[in-house]
Amino acid sequence: MKKLKYFILCGTALMLSINCSNDFLEYEPQGVLSNDNVATAENAESLVIAAYAGIANDEMIGPLTHMWVYGSVRSDDAYKGGGGRGDLDWVDKYEQYNLTIPDMGDFFTPRTWTDFYKAISRANFALSVINDIPDADYPNKTRRQAELRFLRGHSHFMLKLLFNKVPYIPEGLTQEEIAQIGNDLPDEELWNLIGEDFLFAYNNLPDSQEEVGRADRTAAAAYLAKLRLYQAYEKDANHQLTGINTGRLEQVIQYADEVQASLEPDYGNNFLDGFDNGPESIWAAQFSINDGTVVGRVSFVTGLNSPHGNPLYGCCGFHLASQNLVNAFRTDANGLPLLDDFNDQDILTDLQGDGTVLPGASLTVDPRLDHTVGVPGRPFKYTNTVQNTGDFVYNSSWARDPGVYGYFGNMKEQQRPDCSCYVKEGPFNGTSKNVDFIRYADVLLFKAEALIQLNRWDEALPIINQIRARAATSTQRPLAAGASDIYNVQPYPSFPDKAYAWKALKFERRLEFAMEGPRWFDLVRWGEAAEVLNDYLNEEKTKRDFLINATFTPGRDEFYPIPQREIDFTGGLYVQNPGY
Repeated sequence: MKKLKYFILCGTALMLSINCSNDFLEYEPQGVLSNDNVATAENAESLVIAAYAGIANDEMIGPLTHMWVYGSVRSDDAYKGGGGRGDLDWVDKYEQYNLTIPDMGDFFTPRTWTDFYKAISRANFALSVINDIPDADYPNKTRRQAELRFLRGHSHFMLKLLFNKVPYIPEGLTQEEIAQIGNDLPDEELWNLIGEDFLFAYNNLPDSQEEVGRADRTAAAAYLAKLRLYQAYEKDANHQLTGINTGRLEQVIQYADEVQASLEPDYGNNFLDGFDNGPESIWAAQFSINDGTVVGRVSFVTGLNSPHGNPLYGCCGFHLASQNLVNAFRTDANGLPLLDDFNDQDILTDLQGDGTVLPGASLTVDPRLDHTVGVPGRPFKYTNTVQNTGDFVYNSSWARDPGVYGYFGNMKEQQRPDCSCYVKEGPFNGTSKNVDFIRYADVLLFKAEALIQLNRWDEALPIINQIRARAATSTQRPLAAGASDIYNVQPYPSFPDKAYAWKALKFERRLEFAMEGPRWFDLVRWGEAAEVLNDYLNEEKTKRDFLINATFTPGRDEFYPIPQREIDFTGGLYVQNPGY
């Protein structure tokens, strides 16, 4: 049981009283409470807890935590999966880059927009109350203000990554004032407004917090490093890269060096119950089970994604690794990635009569493959047996629609079905496993990226090799479960030039965070989405007929459309993204 359980749950009654209305513009949560009757330190503490809950109040059709739809399926990492293209057809539209009609009802991006602004509303309401409490009556006042601004910064940051043109909503405004805020701020101004929230948190939070799950100075530093990295890549109105701001890159290094954390000794620890809030977790959405609620405060955001053909799971076979991603894990005789020609040969595709795949005699792979992808014939989630049911090797029969999406599955977001963290609610699965927003490997690679762009690639070499060294030693779990020993990962001996270092950095990010969601956002940040994804699609169309008409349109598809209902609600004040 997590230590944070009571931290989250003690504010439940108050949260029920301050639920936000359907539109974020009615920013003050509606109910029986107001600033006048909650302006006490005790009630303020509950409002802060409610704000923390808001950033993890997501669902299968309105993700806030895990970006499997927006960052993984939308990229070259994964296929939508499920029961054919018509199953969750809105996600099929994302995968096909077919979102030219922005009126999408209340599914996925419109729901995510609303839920992030609900989270901002909670933070702003709490801030408006706390700001009026005298300092002498509330010893934790500044710290809680810093936590709330961190939460508000997180929500605005995620909205910026998804939609680009978003309104920044501070606390203390009237309904009329909020209704006059547009969504067309210049990039630099919007980045800086979000950055001011993280800076306030950085300057006013302690190095660590007694209660697990609260933001601290390390989390704020990590977010500042991430924000300044994105801000460094300057774009024009059509999302095309115009330059890289070296001053911002220096700030990335500065804040990354402030982060106090370390890598998990085994890569798999990051994706297993029992290792939440470990040394690598910088900040995470907190979940719990057996906590007095009906099903626990478990995460259902990936509840559609478990193996469909395994009766121990249930539904629904979404989020499946692409052949392109599986090929990316191949290594050469020196244990290095095939940076330029990894996709020239498909690996692990020859299905045998018993539903297994056999690697070729000379095939070697990065062991992160067996921490990321369900591969027929290889143990799933580090085990051969579960609940005395015998065989637990990933089987081709677990694929729901292999004729469309192939046989590969996902593993990182899954837990064993006999895990005490696991719950089934009807056909859907939830777990109490945290969802990490940033882990230390991310921060290390932020720094390495900045160093390479500053022509200091020799300094980036040991950072990238640190990540690879951890991967090379993360073999015990899959091998103990019976995976064939085809692993070979070695450090880069050197980076001969910037171009090589840049390829290595980009490839390492893909391998390290495969199917966790960052891939799409990395490609957009680098200004490489159109080139990489159209190359991917041109090859995939020869293997996957469902992608035959998919094309990435530069200047449009880098961001999602502003939900039409938000434009209508503001009487046309909001500006739509280009191309929609």
